[in-house]
Amino acid sequence: MDRKKLRLLCLSAGAAALCAWLLWGNLAVTVSTFRVTLPDLPSGFDGFRIAQVSDLHNAEFGKDNARLLDKLREASPDLIVLTGDLVDSRRTDIEIAVSFAEQAVKIAPTYYVTGNHEARLADYGVLREGLLAAGVTVLENQAAVLTRGTDRVTLYGLQDPAFGDSPALPETEDLLILLAHRPEYFERYAAQGADLVLSGHAHGGQVRLPFLGGLIAPGQGFLPKYDAGIYKEYGAVMAVSRGLGNSIIPIRVNDPPELVILILQKT
Repeated sequence: MDRKKLRLLCLSAGAAALCAWLLWGNLAVTVSTFRVTLPDLPSGFDGFRIAQVSDLHNAEFGKDNARLLDKLREASPDLIVLTGDLVDSRRTDIEIAVSFAEQAVKIAPTYYVTGNHEARLADYGVLREGLLAAGVTVLENQAAVLTRGTDRVTLYGLQDPAFGDSPALPETEDLLILLAHRPEYFERYAAQGADLVLSGHAHGGQVRLPFLGGLIAPGQGFLPKYDAGIYKEYGAVMAVSRGLGNSIIPIRVNDPPELVILILQKT
């Protein structure tokens, strides 16, 4: 084989490998498991498992989201939380979202808060009623008490601010877990008493750069501070999911879709 043909073959193989990597990085469901230490966690919740599904944007991983649901079942969560942008306002399919919710509630109790895309959705009421009919607890600036034996924690769902002004978080002596779509307000959440915050919205920065992290995120701009993973600041902990679907930018680079599993521990 002459040098020209060899060079062409190498370029073709490299291009094919790059396409395969990009395809995997947009269609695979990766699972990120984090152990989160909360000193004030009631003993009954030690080992409590939370699965976080964020920014699905009507994406489907397998027929009827079978691959995503399989990952959820394998994780054996005690609780599933949907932290906003379950649908995409530009190409909305409420049936996909509700169908996924109907299966999620069979795995574990499921709680939902809105994202900015739901705020843009003319048919948000239809989505909301569909989720409620499926058995999902919809939290719109509302709290729910979770119990294990005699121990309890408070779960609060903050409506996306695009719906209007966000109220202050409730005062409680319980450990407070906050579901809030936007991570850029972490300092505010912590100042109002949140112990653990679960957010999304940043899509992992969409393009993840070696040593630098995410490239760009809504509400934070270039090189966002809160793009993915666990943050411990202001006396609180925040988990930011890279999310599962895409919106304006249709492709992820070095940023595969993510299902987050949080394991709470006292020490």
